[in-house]
Amino acid sequence: MRENSALTEAVRKAAGEGRCARIPYLTGGFPTPESFWEVLGELCGSGADVVEIGVPFSDPVADGPAVAEAGRKALDNGISLRWILEGLSGRSFPVPLVLMSYANPLLQYGWAAVPGKGVGESIRDSLGELALAVRRASVAGVIVPDLPLEEAGPFREALAGEGADLIPLVGPNTTERRMREYLPTAMGYVYVVSVLGITGVRKGLPPEAEETLRRARSVFSLPLALGFGIKEPSQLEGLECPPDAVIFGSALLRHLAEGGRARDFMAPWL
Repeated sequence: MRENSALTEAVRKAAGEGRCARIPYLTGGFPTPESFWEVLGELCGSGADVVEIGVPFSDPVADGPAVAEAGRKALDNGISLRWILEGLSGRSFPVPLVLMSYANPLLQYGWAAVPGKGVGESIRDSLGELALAVRRASVAGVIVPDLPLEEAGPFREALAGEGADLIPLVGPNTTERRMREYLPTAMGYVYVVSVLGITGVRKGLPPEAEETLRRARSVFSLPLALGFGIKEPSQLEGLECPPDAVIFGSALLRHLAEGGRARDFMAPWL
């Protein structure tokens, strides 16, 4: 387990200030390819400690309506993983950035550059191309919701070789024993999924969310970031085992889709 990453430090810095770290999620190229960069910069300047950038994908199995719709619009506008990474490589931001992507776009990123090889070599070399692009884009970490631990080795090795974290996800159905299997290779922070289901705004946190946090706290020394269904700070009130960071995406995307400003959405979290 690596604890000296920019992501770990960013979340712990917030804890040192006596607060929960704020991690907004923004779909790449949304609301429009032009405004995306402005919104990303505004989030960074309006209290975000880390920003997750979602890579749009045609089959988003874990995404609720708001995230799926944002991804569809981004795809219609020609947004891709390459567009995001190349755009980031020419810019700098004051907080660490994380990519959240399904496995397929990541595997495909460098595939065309490694023709005529066996599957194993092609995967290794393609991910190597991806990791180089991630480093050039100054991306601190990557989250892959559909990547099982048993298949994560090539991703983790390629990214770690370029200084990026592969962030683990655990949820209500992740036993303590299973969490301990993630422990030796966990990096950055642990993404704690609050509910079994897709992303999306919910009125409150399900009872199992705190139990998942307790279980994760007993296993990991890395910070815990709670996501799925988070809209406003009041949802965290009364938690006896609060997270170190909170991730919010669907509510932010809806706010932006309605013409709202990122700084106004962030204001209640400050």
